[in-house]
Amino acid sequence: MNIPQLQITTVRGTLGLKTTPGTQEIEQPRAILSQQQPAAILKISTIKPELSIDTTEVRADLDLKSVFKRTEEFAQQGIQDGMEGIARRAKQGRELSNIANGHNVIRQLAIENGSRSKKSLGIKFIPNPMKLQLSIQPGTLEINVEPQKPINDVTIQKPVHRYTPGKVTGEMEQWPSIKIDVKW
Repeated sequence: MNIPQLQITTVRGTLGLKTTPGTQEIEQPRAILSQQQPAAILKISTIKPELSIDTTEVRADLDLKSVFKRTEEFAQQGIQDGMEGIARRAKQGRELSNIANGHNVIRQLAIENGSRSKKSLGIKFIPNPMKLQLSIQPGTLEINVEPQKPINDVTIQKPVHRYTPGKVTGEMEQWPSIKIDVKW
C-alpha cells in the first residue's frame, strides 16, 4: 500500500539591513576679541630752582665798582679829607699862636707838612670769599600719573552644529517560502 507523503520544503526569509551612518559636525568659531589700552595721563609740573649770587662786595674788594658807588665813595672821601684839612689847619694855627712862648713851632710844622707818613706793608687776600652772598630757592617737581583701564570687547560666537541622522533600511534578501509536495 502506498501512503501518500507530504513533503514540505521551507525556505527561511532573510532580512538584510542597510545602514547609513549619521554625521555630526561641530565647529566652535573663535570669539571676536577687541582690546585697547588707552595711554596713561601723565602730568608733570615743575618750579625751577633759583640761585641768586650777589657779587657786589667781592667786586668792590677787587676795585671793580660801579660808577654810582665810586661817585659816592669819592664824595665821602672828599668830605672826610676836607674836614681833616680844616682840623689840621686849625691845629697848626693854634700851635703858631704859641710861637711867642719860645717853641720852635715852624720847624715842627715844616717836618709834619714836608714828610710823608710811612705805609705799612700788609698782605691782603682779595677777594674775600666770605663776602659772596648766595641765596638758593629750591625747585619742585611733581609727577601725577593716572592709569587708564583697558577696554575689552568680547563677542562670543555660537557653535556651528550640523547633524545628519543615520538611516537604517531593511530589505528582504530572501523571501520566505513554503513548498508542499504530495508524493504518491
